[in-house]
Amino acid sequence: MLLIASGACIAFLVTVLGIPRIAHYLPRDRGRAFAVDADKSVGKPMGVGLFFVAVFAVTVFLFVPWRLDVLLIVCVLLLASAIGLIDDATGGLSEYKLAFFDLLAAGLSAWLLVGGASTIDLWFPLVRGAFPLPSFLVFLVFTGVIWISINATNCSDGVDGLSGSLSAVSLVFLAFLLYGVIGDKATAGYLLIPFDPRAGLWAGVAFIMVGCLAGYLWHNAPPSSVLMGDAGSRPLGLLLGVLVCASHNVFLIVVVGFVILANGATGIAKVTLKRFFNILVFGRVRFPLHDHFRKEVGWAGSQVLLRFIIAHLIVSALLYALLLKVR
Repeated sequence: MLLIASGACIAFLVTVLGIPRIAHYLPRDRGRAFAVDADKSVGKPMGVGLFFVAVFAVTVFLFVPWRLDVLLIVCVLLLASAIGLIDDATGGLSEYKLAFFDLLAAGLSAWLLVGGASTIDLWFPLVRGAFPLPSFLVFLVFTGVIWISINATNCSDGVDGLSGSLSAVSLVFLAFLLYGVIGDKATAGYLLIPFDPRAGLWAGVAFIMVGCLAGYLWHNAPPSSVLMGDAGSRPLGLLLGVLVCASHNVFLIVVVGFVILANGATGIAKVTLKRFFNILVFGRVRFPLHDHFRKEVGWAGSQVLLRFIIAHLIVSALLYALLLKVR
């Protein structure tokens, strides 16, 4: 674990020192229609997510024990980041094209996680033991979870520091669960959770991304000087979804990402119901929720950031305790 900690620290330093040096090469934010305070971001370098995802990929390659599925998923993250940068630079990709690319990335990642197994053991909240399910069914579930995670995280990127901070909190919760519970035979046995010796490796991947995010947030703290753009938010959501699925408990997406889902995924559900079924829900609520609190409630961006982080910590900690102890 010392090697992983060293990798996370190096990733932080490279990201902190590297961002100012590459910022002038990045596209500039042109503002987003209907977004609250979008004019405050106009002209800032965006797409810096590609840089910290690249730093993450190199650090994983150097500091994490090699395993083919992990390295290939890192390549998928780089691909998702590159597609996000194209959208950041041109704004020319429609939401349907982006949704398709997200589905492709989610499906490929899910396929790599499932591998060639005929059945996959999953465990669930409130129930002891594991349940073997057909790999094709697990593949579909994993794909859906990862796709939702990508888009919820992307929708949460609209306030300085928000998406990066919420994602970092989720990654820390996931890393400790993967390393200290699922990846520890004695603890897993005591808590009646299936042991997985590969979980510690995924925890190392999570910690390294936390280091990269810390370096990014150094420059994205209000008032931000750079923006991650889709080049950062989409691969971040992809990684969160992959780590949830690697735990073999897909309900963890709610435990570690409750505020992210509430902030972003609820808006996706609202638009989907209205557009395809002509059903209007939450008619008086603006989505993403961070825009509602800024526009309708009058919170400043810094208040949204701090209060969402506090809510994220409290809710995730409570759900985390219920997940582990009530079985």
